[in-house]
Amino acid sequence: MADANHDLTELLRQPGPWTTVLTDGRGERPQQEEVAKIRAVTDPLGDAGAPEADVQAVGEALTAGDGLPSPSTRYLLVRDGDVVIDEAFTGQRLGAEVLAHGAAPRILPLLRHRASAVRYLVVETAREGARLSVREAHRGDDGATQEIEGRTDSLNKVQAGGWSHRRYQNHSEDIWQHNQAEVADAVDRLVRERRPRFVVVAGDVRARQLLLERLAPPSRELALEVDAHTKAEGSADEALERAIDDAVGGAIGADIADARRRAAENDGAAGARGIGEVIDALQQARVDTLVLDARLADEGEDGEALAALDAEPWVARSEREELPAGSLGYLPAAEALARAALLSGARVLVVEEDLAEGEARDDRPAAEPVAALRWADGG
Repeated sequence: MADANHDLTELLRQPGPWTTVLTDGRGERPQQEEVAKIRAVTDPLGDAGAPEADVQAVGEALTAGDGLPSPSTRYLLVRDGDVVIDEAFTGQRLGAEVLAHGAAPRILPLLRHRASAVRYLVVETAREGARLSVREAHRGDDGATQEIEGRTDSLNKVQAGGWSHRRYQNHSEDIWQHNQAEVADAVDRLVRERRPRFVVVAGDVRARQLLLERLAPPSRELALEVDAHTKAEGSADEALERAIDDAVGGAIGADIADARRRAAENDGAAGARGIGEVIDALQQARVDTLVLDARLADEGEDGEALAALDAEPWVARSEREELPAGSLGYLPAAEALARAALLSGARVLVVEEDLAEGEARDDRPAAEPVAALRWADGG
């Protein structure tokens, strides 16, 4: 799964300095308020040491907008006046606003939002064909959409009954099965090529049944049937969208639960817990998946800081340690751990809190980081 962030890993290996921005996307504010909002981002960047070229690049990118409905979130990574990453996500921002400049970029905010951008396939099927849409949650873009137009002869004819009517029904069923076999072939191909986390199957009841029977096992294992006929004229899609939201949350939760389970194997020998143990495992490149609590990520500059290194082992407790790498300065603990995990080929997951709008967090401390290891102690 680390390949999803291959571009970011490659950038981390390159020298800075970097300017990082995580902020709210362009909303429906009047033009004057929007200009003030952009100034509220660019002015602090200059105070943080960002060069004028970076500040100007950020201002131009924010002025252009992200094309997403409000609320949305924008992440920008800039070096030498060049915007090297510009990504937007639908929904509320995860964590505090980030306006930073330094030798190491702040990549954890992007990892948090990318983790929620789960890819999935929606199949809206009917007897005459189907609409297939590859989507990514929180991207505001339905991605590739394909229409399957099957045979329609005899499907809508009205018959009086008798032997001719039974023959018509059999013929219609043959056409229906042929159409769903064609849809199944297209679904199987998209599953192989685009690797969705799940496949939502909605539409006509009989069409769904025929389609599910014809899917290849890898596609059928991913299938989530939803009782919603979205291709019908005037139909609503609330049930479909609700099922998708639940499936996205379930996919992320399953990944976190799997990492924790693996870390607990062999009486805990397959995992590392706490900042100290996780640093040791990262320095040995043993971490397969790192799980961080959102509260640790949100501590930012107020929490513990770790040294970010310019080469392996990528992270240290302090700059005073004797290690074969130079220091890029200190980063917040969660940021430094995530950076080292990405650079050593590990996956990073963040446990976000599901709070209702306006609901305040309780005062529990952040959970300690947990890592599932590539091999156990003594392995």
